[in-house]
Amino acid sequence: MKTRIASLAVVILFSAAISAQAATTVTVKGVHLCCGQCLKAVGKAVGAVEGVGVSCNKKARTVTIVAENDTAAQKALDALAKAGFHGTTGNKKLAIKDDSKAGKEKVSRIVVSGAHNCCGACSKAIKTLVSKVSGVDGVGVKPRAKSFAVEGNFVPADVIKALNGAGFHATVKK
Repeated sequence: MKTRIASLAVVILFSAAISAQAATTVTVKGVHLCCGQCLKAVGKAVGAVEGVGVSCNKKARTVTIVAENDTAAQKALDALAKAGFHGTTGNKKLAIKDDSKAGKEKVSRIVVSGAHNCCGACSKAIKTLVSKVSGVDGVGVKPRAKSFAVEGNFVPADVIKALNGAGFHATVKK
């Protein structure tokens, strides 16, 4: 009986070791993480994905995802983007996808939605960086707003590129 239990324990430990080796780790760099609420939002969004663990480094602006496999890792990246966060993985296979619907033709106005915007610091960062986009005359962002208008004579893809570069994931409302 003891031999059987010992054998079972070895099998369980061996299986756990194989599972640990098969885990997928993805570090997302350049994520906007200005405050505790940003960190909580990342934890809530990514933590809701089955088979995934997440940790954040506010100072380094990184989110590290450890998943049981590539499929779970991609679901976690999708959840991170849905929560309004963006960054780069350095991995062509596992990455945050461009779902912005941002055109490359100049427009006078768009409504941007989905960017994480939990506080005044998020809002200020969004306004500052979008205001620097060529042709943008106004950015109507307020703290905690789910969407905001951008006005001027600009290319929507340039606005999204600026947001993504600062760690915000967003889409253009049609």
